[in-house]
Amino acid sequence: MLLAVLAVVVGALTASAGTATGASASGSLVPRVGTGSPQTGAFTPSGEGDVFDEEFFEEEDADAADEPDPYAGSIVDRSLSAGGASVGIATTTGKKAKSNPTFNVGFEGLNFYQQRYARGGNQFSVEPPDQGMCAGNGYIVEAVNDVLNVYDTAGHSVLPDNTATNIVSGFPRNVNHAVDLNSFYGYPPAINRSTGARGQFVTDPSCLYDAATQRFFVVVLTLEVVPTSGAFTTVNHLDIAVSRTSNPTGLWNIYRLDVTNDGTNIGGTNPGPYLGDYPHIGADANGFYITTNAYPWCCNGFSGAQIYALSKAQLAAGAASVSMQHLDTSGMVNAPSDAGPTQPGFTVWPAQSPGADTFNTDNGGTEFFLSSNAADEATHPKAGTGGDYVGHKIVLWTLTNTSSLNSGTPAVSLSNKLLDVGTYAIPPKQQQPGSGTAPGLNTPQGHCINDTTTLTIAGVGCWRLLFAAEPAHNEVISRPDSNDTRMQQVWYANGKVWGALDTAINPDGGAQRAGIAWYIVNPNAGKIVLSGYLGATGHDFTYPAVAVLPNGRGIMAFTDTGNSTFPSAAYASIDAKAGIGEWNDVPGGAGVAPDDGFTSYKSQVGNPPRTRWGDYGAAAVVGNSIWIASEYIGQQCDYTPWGGPFFVGGTGDNLLGTCGGASHGPGARAALGNWSTFISKFTP
Repeated sequence: MLLAVLAVVVGALTASAGTATGASASGSLVPRVGTGSPQTGAFTPSGEGDVFDEEFFEEEDADAADEPDPYAGSIVDRSLSAGGASVGIATTTGKKAKSNPTFNVGFEGLNFYQQRYARGGNQFSVEPPDQGMCAGNGYIVEAVNDVLNVYDTAGHSVLPDNTATNIVSGFPRNVNHAVDLNSFYGYPPAINRSTGARGQFVTDPSCLYDAATQRFFVVVLTLEVVPTSGAFTTVNHLDIAVSRTSNPTGLWNIYRLDVTNDGTNIGGTNPGPYLGDYPHIGADANGFYITTNAYPWCCNGFSGAQIYALSKAQLAAGAASVSMQHLDTSGMVNAPSDAGPTQPGFTVWPAQSPGADTFNTDNGGTEFFLSSNAADEATHPKAGTGGDYVGHKIVLWTLTNTSSLNSGTPAVSLSNKLLDVGTYAIPPKQQQPGSGTAPGLNTPQGHCINDTTTLTIAGVGCWRLLFAAEPAHNEVISRPDSNDTRMQQVWYANGKVWGALDTAINPDGGAQRAGIAWYIVNPNAGKIVLSGYLGATGHDFTYPAVAVLPNGRGIMAFTDTGNSTFPSAAYASIDAKAGIGEWNDVPGGAGVAPDDGFTSYKSQVGNPPRTRWGDYGAAAVVGNSIWIASEYIGQQCDYTPWGGPFFVGGTGDNLLGTCGGASHGPGARAALGNWSTFISKFTP
C-alpha cells in the first residue's frame, strides 16, 4: 500500500450469493532479464561526509485524515464458547494456548537497524516491513521492505558475512549478513548518499518455496524513478526472482513483467497508466500466480485486481521467456456497485499448497483465490470512496485448465462465487501500553521530539538532533495501524481453501477491538465449511497469515497488541474439524517496548499521523511443521543510550539512535524506527 491514490477505503455490499464468469485472458511472454544473487552490490560508504541526508523516500502515503472511521456497530458472540469450533461469529475471549501445537524454535528475523544500514547505509528508513517469508530444503528466506536474508533452521544467517565491508560512518556495521533488495535485483542503491542519485523503488516483497519444482520465488513491485530527484515515472513492473536450484544462497533468474498499463478505465474516470500495487503470489501443479491491485496514477479510484498466470515449469527451468496469461477482474462479481451491475475484484489472493502433490488437479488443473468485498475499491471503484465499510460476503475465485499454461496455446478460465459469511467491518486502530500519553524513556524518538531541555551537540533540546525547525512538543505514544478488511494469506489444503482477514469485533460484548475473521471453504461445493472470529478482551489481533498441513491442521500467525501488551508475534491453531483453537504469544516473540517509528509522529509525517504496521505476515509448510512470521517490537532501547554521544557527556555509537554502544553495534534499532520481525516453527 503505497501512494495517496492507493488509500484503502472500505464500503458495503449486500448482494446475494452468485457465480460470475467472463474474464478473458490475454497472453504474452515474460522475458528473463538477467540474474541476481543475495550479494551486496557496489556502493559508496555513507557517513559524515554525506551530501544527502534524506531519510524518507518521497512517496505519498494515504492521508490519515481520509481514513474511514472504524465500524460503529457491534460484532459479538451469540453462540460459541471461547476458543472452540465455530460456524458464524466467535468473539468471546479466546483461551491462551498451553502446549498444543508444539513450539520448536523461534528467532528474530530482519529488523529496522539491518534494513536502514544494509549496503553501507545507502537505504531509506522504511515502514512497514511488509514481511515475506518462505521455507524449504533446510532454508528460510525472509524478505521485507527493503532487505533480504536466508537462514538455516536454527535461525543463523547462511549468507556471507558482509560486516567488514559494510562501512557506515567510518565503522563496519553488522547487519547479520542481510542484503538490500536493490542489490538482489541488480539495481543501484536506493539512494547514493554521496551524490543523491536514486535507484529504483522496490516494495511489497512476497516469497514462496515450491516443493514440486524445488525452487524459491521472491516477487516485488518495482517503480522506476528519475535518478536525480526520485520522482516516479509511472513505469512499474513485477520483478520475479526464481532460484536456479533448491539452494537460495546461489544464483537466481530474474523475470520482469511490466504492469504499467494493466487495469480498467472504469466508467471513463480511471484512465491509465496504472500502479500494480500489493502483489501476492501462489502456485498450483502447473502455474505460478501473481495478483495486484491496479490504481490509476492520475486520480483517486480503483481499476481492478489483476491476475497473472505464468508457467511454473518454464520459470523453474530458467526459460528465456515464460508463457503468461493476464486476467483483469473488473466487472466480474455480480453485485451492485457504482461500476454498474458488477464490481471488480480487490486483493484477490492466490492460494499456496503444502508439499509437492497436494494441488487440485480437477478440470485440467485448478488454482483457487479468495477476496473480500467490503472495500470501496470493489463497491465504489470510480471514486474510491463512498461506502459504509461493512461486508457480509467473501468471494471464491476458481481458475481452471491451468495445465494449458505449459502448452503453446494456454486457455485458462476464471469464475467466481459469492459466499455468505458473518459480518466483518473495518477495525479500530491497535492499542499498546501508554497509547495517547506522552512518550517515556522507553520510547526515545517520541520523547526526543518533546524534549526541550537535554543538552545536545546541536544545542539545548533533543529535538534539535532530528529537525532544523522546532516542532510542536506534544507527541504521544501512538495507536498502530490495523489492517482494513482485505483478504490476507490464502491456503489450499485438505481439499479446502483457507483464509483470514482483519475486522472489528467486540470481545465478550465489551469495547470494540481489532480482531480476525477466518474462513474454511469447500471449493467444490462452493460453501463455507467453518468460519468465525478470533479476539480477546484488552487485545488487538492484526495481519493474520494461515498455513495448513495436508491433514487439515494448521497455524495462524498474527500480531498481538493490547492495553498491557507491547506489539508481539502471536499464533493460534486452526483445524478443518475444530476451527480456531487457543492462542498465545510465540515463545520469545513477546514485545518489549512501544512502537516508536517515524510514522507515529505528526512532526515527521503530518497531522494526524498514521502509524504503519504490517502490511502482511507470512506462514509456510515444511513437512509436518509450519513456519510463521509476524512483526513485533523485539528490542528495548532507552533514552540515554539512544542519544549516546549526541547528548553532552554521553558515550556510545556515532550513529544516533542505534543503542549500539562503544562497539558500534549491531544496534537494537535506528534513530527513526524500532520494528523487528519474528520467525518461528510449530508442529500442529
